[in-house]
Amino acid sequence: MNLMERKNRKDEQVEQYQRLSKEEDLEVLDFNEPEEEDEEEEAGGLQGLLRKPYMTTVLMGIIVVLLLCIIVLLVFMPSRKDSIPADADTNLQQNITDYAKEQKEKEKEEAEDKNSEAVVVKPSAQETVKEEPKEETEEEEEPETTEKPEAADSDKTAVVVDVEDENDEAYTKEFILNEALPYFADNKQDAIWDLAHLKRYVKLSKELEGTGKFYYQGDVDGNGRPNGKGLAIYEQNSYYYGEWSHGVRSGQGNWFRFYIGMRNKTNAMGKYMAHSYSGHWENDLPNGDGAEHYEVDISKLEGHTRILQNVVGNFTDGLYDGDMYANTVDYVGNVEEWNGVCDNGVFTLWRDMSAIGECSVWQNRDDTSLCMDIDKSENKNQGIRELLK
Repeated sequence: MNLMERKNRKDEQVEQYQRLSKEEDLEVLDFNEPEEEDEEEEAGGLQGLLRKPYMTTVLMGIIVVLLLCIIVLLVFMPSRKDSIPADADTNLQQNITDYAKEQKEKEKEEAEDKNSEAVVVKPSAQETVKEEPKEETEEEEEPETTEKPEAADSDKTAVVVDVEDENDEAYTKEFILNEALPYFADNKQDAIWDLAHLKRYVKLSKELEGTGKFYYQGDVDGNGRPNGKGLAIYEQNSYYYGEWSHGVRSGQGNWFRFYIGMRNKTNAMGKYMAHSYSGHWENDLPNGDGAEHYEVDISKLEGHTRILQNVVGNFTDGLYDGDMYANTVDYVGNVEEWNGVCDNGVFTLWRDMSAIGECSVWQNRDDTSLCMDIDKSENKNQGIRELLK
């Protein structure tokens, strides 16, 4: 190859290189110019704003504030819920207070109305002298008497209650009698116990003391006297439900007395909680077959002691009369059975009277050598003494 050809080839290569260089410069310039414009636009938008140094602090502050708001809501929402029942309790207490005030006003009005009742029977002089001792006073020894037994409440006058005469309002005698009647009619002993211990029943019985009357609801005759079946409430927390004949208890009936807040000789110094009789009645007293029952609180019995619980047999004018059966209960609940023979309230003795005047009146059915004794002075008018006068 000659020198001229080499020079021409070299010139061609140089020209080709320069041409390629120019094309590359143009491509680089065309590619970079729009990219720089985009970067400038972004720098003026959100990214540019975020790249500013103080924006990090602002964002952290916003996050902290949001967290604080969430914490405050979590803390105060339960307390707000708690405040709602508190408000409800306050309203309930207010309602109870208002109701209690209303009942006190009703009781006051009832007391005023009672003083103006048309049927008020004062006890006779005889009744006043032989009136049973008040629950709060000590029991005195009963004087000896040979008079024929009479019903302690035979002279009392019935106040017949007609629930149609007045509106049934809580704590009135009309409401109480209407409430109690079905439980006595069905002889629901547990329910009767609960009712008799309610304050409104105790109060109603208390207001009858010394008045010579009792509240009655049930069948009546043409003269307005108890006749048929009905319920009577007496003083000293006593009740009778059963058959009546022209104002007196006659036929089958149940009598109850509850020793509420009482501790004296009548209830054996708190050992007896209630006393009842169920059976036949005539002339206002137990007459015929019947059963006497005491509700005993054995927790008040001393060790190795027993107390009378039931007496079953024949009654004449409220007295034991004929062959009698009894059982006793001791301080641990053991029950023993006994036989007795009585003649109008006087026991036949099972063995000679002791030197200290004790009478063996009850004989153990399982061990005839074991007897229960009473004092000689007590061997008379043995029966349901609370129904006698």
